[in-house]
Amino acid sequence: MTDARGAGPRSHGMWWREAAVTATAFVLCLLGGVIQVDDTLSAPSVAAHFVAVVSCAVLPMRHRAPLAALAATTAAGVLVQPLGLLLSPLIVAPALITAYSYTLAARTEQRAAGAVSLSAAVLLVASIPLTGDLSWQDASRIAVVSASPLVAGVLGHSVRNRRAYLAAVEERARRAEESRDTEARRRVAEERVRIARELHDLVAHQITLANAQATVAAHLFDTRPEQTRRSLGELVETTGHALDELRATVGLLRQSGDKAAPAEPAPGLSRLPSLVESFHRAGLEVSVHQDGTARPLPPGVDLTAYRILQEALTNVTKHSGTRSARVRLVWNRDHVTVTVADDGRGTLDDGGGTRAVPGASAAADRPPSGFGLIGMRERATAVGGHLLAGRRAEGGFLVSARLPLPPAKDTGDTP
Repeated sequence: MTDARGAGPRSHGMWWREAAVTATAFVLCLLGGVIQVDDTLSAPSVAAHFVAVVSCAVLPMRHRAPLAALAATTAAGVLVQPLGLLLSPLIVAPALITAYSYTLAARTEQRAAGAVSLSAAVLLVASIPLTGDLSWQDASRIAVVSASPLVAGVLGHSVRNRRAYLAAVEERARRAEESRDTEARRRVAEERVRIARELHDLVAHQITLANAQATVAAHLFDTRPEQTRRSLGELVETTGHALDELRATVGLLRQSGDKAAPAEPAPGLSRLPSLVESFHRAGLEVSVHQDGTARPLPPGVDLTAYRILQEALTNVTKHSGTRSARVRLVWNRDHVTVTVADDGRGTLDDGGGTRAVPGASAAADRPPSGFGLIGMRERATAVGGHLLAGRRAEGGFLVSARLPLPPAKDTGDTP
C-alpha cells in the first residue's frame, strides 16, 4: 500500500519534470524530421512521427533501466536513414538524453564511457550516406551526430562528479558537527562525574566523622538519662545508613579502576590567601575585597566557592592577557556572592570556544580548553546556586556566582 505522504510535492514535481523532458524530446525529433535528405524542409512525415514516438516512449524508463533505454534510443536512430530521413542531432535527441542519464547512473566510469562510446560509434556508422558521394556537409553532419553522445556523456560525468563532491562535503560537515556535539557531551559528562566524585568524597568524610563522634558519645554517656542514650543511638544508626546509601548511590559513578580519594578536609575559602599567593607567584596580582560579615559556609558551598575562584583566576591567567584581577566576596543573610573581574583584552574561556578582542597579546591567542565555565556552572547549580559570566561594558570579563547560605542563626555569626 502506497503511503500518501510519499506522493507529496516532490513526487508531483518529478512527474511534471519527466513529462516536460519527454515532450521536449518529442518536439526535437519532429523538428529533425522536417529536414529532408535533399536539404529541403517539409512537414514531418509518418516515418518521423514513428521514430519520435518509439524513441521517446522509452525515456521515462531511463532512470530504472538506463542501459536499456540507451540501447533502444540508439537503435531508433539507426532506423532514421533507412526510413528516408536525415540523421541529425535533433532527431536523435532521445539518445543524447539517455546517454546523459546513463552516465549519471552507471556504477563505474568505465562502463559509462564504454556504453556512450559504443552509442556514438553506432550513430557514426548509421549517419554515413548509403548512396552518393560524401560531401563536406555530410562529413560535418556525421561528425556532429557521432560527437553528440560523447558531449552528453562528458556533461553527465561532470554533473556526477559535482554531486559526489557536494555529497562528500555535506557528509564531512555532518560528521564534524556530530563529532563536536559528541565531544561536548563527553566533556560535560566527565565534568559532572568529577564533581559528583568530589562531593561524594567530601560528604562521606563529614558523615564518617559524625558517625565516629556519635559512637564515642554514646559510649561515654552511659550514666546519662535513657533518653540521651536512645537519641545518640538513633544518630549512630541514621548516620550509618546515610553513609551506606551515599556510597551505594554515588559510588556507581566511579570507574572500576578508580582509586579511592584520601579522606582529608576539602579546600574552602579558608585557603583563599594561599590561592592568591600561588597566582601571585605566577605573575597575577589579585586583590581581595569583602563586604558584609563572613560566616562559616556549609562544606559543599565552601568547596564550590573555592573551585569557582580557582577556575576563574586560572582563566584570567591563561586567556585574558592582563596581569591583575579583582576578587570580591559579598556576604548577605541567605547567600554569598563570589565575583572575579579583570580588564583583559585577550581570549577567555566561555564554555564553547573563545572570545577574541582586538589588541590581545600573542600569548593570549592560544585556544583554551573550551569547557571551563561549564564546570563552574555545574558546580554552582549542584549546591543550589547559579553563575553568570560575560563581557563587562567597561572592558574585560566578569564571573559572578551566587551561592546559598543557611540562616545566620544556624551557623553563628563570626566577624
